[in-house]
Amino acid sequence: MLAEDVLQNVFIKVYQKLHTFEYNATFTTWLYRIVVNTSYNELKRQKTNSVSVEQVLEIESTDSNTLSENDQKKYIHLALEKLRPDESLIMRLFYLGELKIREIEEITGFNASKIKVDLHRGRENLHFHLQQLLGDDLNYLL
Repeated sequence: MLAEDVLQNVFIKVYQKLHTFEYNATFTTWLYRIVVNTSYNELKRQKTNSVSVEQVLEIESTDSNTLSENDQKKYIHLALEKLRPDESLIMRLFYLGELKIREIEEITGFNASKIKVDLHRGRENLHFHLQQLLGDDLNYLL
């Protein structure tokens, strides 16, 4: 529900601010920036960015040696939620959004070195949290 509310707020802001869009950046970058700012503001308002394991995980593996694609996504999402907000955002933009570091700089306002450090730390922390969640089954994640 929270994601739907944030998305609705994003579309309202885009509609209200469309006249301010300048063509020196791509529309996608401008839109991502609104999404990021709106999401951060909502997180601050909620004063929480954690998700309980019970809320996310309803895992039913099809085989003891594999995880379904849906289960894989749930575990990765849960692990991303456990990262620091900056790390999670950068990991999502870089890997899921397939954005370049320069584009992430424009969207977040972070400099390239911070992005690279957060990517490095984010990968390490993601692996740690997945290891905590899955133990030896981490080998079956991908």
